Amino acid sequence: MNQVDSILGIKISTLNLEETVNFVFESINNEGIILREDINAFKLSLMKSDSPITKAFEKSTFINADGASIVLAHRILFNSRIPRVTGCDLMPALVHKCPENKKTIFLLGATQEVVESLASKIDSEFGSGVIAGYRNGYFSESDWSEITKQINDSKADFLFVGTPSPQKENFITANIEHLTSVKFVMGVGGTFDVLSGVTRRAPAWVQRIGMEWLYRVAQEPKRMWKRYLICNSKFAALLIKEKLKQLARPAKQTQ
Repeated sequence: MNQVDSILGIKISTLNLEETVNFVFESINNEGIILREDINAFKLSLMKSDSPITKAFEKSTFINADGASIVLAHRILFNSRIPRVTGCDLMPALVHKCPENKKTIFLLGATQEVVESLASKIDSEFGSGVIAGYRNGYFSESDWSEITKQINDSKADFLFVGTPSPQKENFITANIEHLTSVKFVMGVGGTFDVLSGVTRRAPAWVQRIGMEWLYRVAQEPKRMWKRYLICNSKFAALLIKEKLKQLARPAKQTQ
């Protein structure tokens, strides 16, 4: 897996979407579970030594740059560009290749209506053999053992967890070792809502200029404005601090 040491010491994959999909299917029959994580400004703002986010990064097989802010930060710090591979792009690309590779998936997350709608949509497009099972994302820690049993009984190869951070990281890191058949695990946040058609994704041109977060705020201002104001401010402070440290290193080395 081609990776580069990047933002705040976190290794970020340099593979693009197609290369990431190929890597997953080339590696999925090896021993152990592939855990795919992503990184964005929101997750960085939640990081601390004992947080579920940090634990998930430590357990991950590879980490994609999900947010445009991470791509921009890498350019600022290292004067190079890394591919942006979002959950909204990677999940359908993986699902698309499941039938030909005889792999099945389990959907965990969103409301019952949304997850049922997405499962039905996948059934219609790829046939009923792809969905091994599904469950909504409204659960607590007391439900974990029941959920892992349901996933194990389904014999699914892929597990997609569509719940918010840090809930999904908390569930994944606590239960990944109890999953007996799953070979690939990926947290996808609100991707179920987008793929089922409940939520509209930003137009391609908005994504290209890195303003997808602003589109989300416009869609759900009451829920999103505070999150982005706080996390983007924290991220900007972390980036400035890291850049200042980077600029200070050559000066120290010449003394």
